[in-house]
Amino acid sequence: MFRDKWFRAGLAGLALLAVGYAAPADAASPKTLKQGQELFDENCAVCHQEDAIGEPGLAPSLTNPELLSVASDKFFEATIRDGREDTSMMPFAHLGRSKVRAIVAYLRSHEKLPNRSAEVDAQPGAHGDPRLGEQWYNYICSTCHGLDGDGYEAGGTGTAIGLPGFLNQVTDGFIRETIKMGRSNTRMLGFQGPAAMANLTDQEIEDIIVYLRTLSKN
Repeated sequence: MFRDKWFRAGLAGLALLAVGYAAPADAASPKTLKQGQELFDENCAVCHQEDAIGEPGLAPSLTNPELLSVASDKFFEATIRDGREDTSMMPFAHLGRSKVRAIVAYLRSHEKLPNRSAEVDAQPGAHGDPRLGEQWYNYICSTCHGLDGDGYEAGGTGTAIGLPGFLNQVTDGFIRETIKMGRSNTRMLGFQGPAAMANLTDQEIEDIIVYLRTLSKN
């Protein structure tokens, strides 16, 4: 009876471990990475440059450490598949699922930070005042992203963050973390903390997110 008690306790502990711990996904095979790089070079490098480092005013970096940390595979796959309407990012659905995933695996091979995308996407939705968010957006964000969030199409150096093609693919957590952290080695600086471009409060960031969400409805 005593042994049975400990046996059941051990099984319970294993069950808790199984629930609380998710094994990391298997690394992509060398064959997949080679295919992904070849597909990237053939279809994406003309805009995103070699090694996907991007070019301001033309296409963003896809191997930026902060981006890879907060963006999910689903985000990358949907963006490649569907493109971004009203931007130069055309859809590549013709490649098919396996080839799109190979490209994403190639991008992932550049990771330098932990993949936090599940945690980021699980963050709660933003709540704030879009009127205040508009003031902050116009003061801080519009310089690069354009007054209407049109990005490069409006002559800005930042991406089109006010269009449905972007806003329909990202969570509020993705936007929140991007505003806070920025993107190293790009013109997208962080906007929270004493060393940031502007030390925005959590609520001010929430206001900006809520305002951005109104742009996709206009």
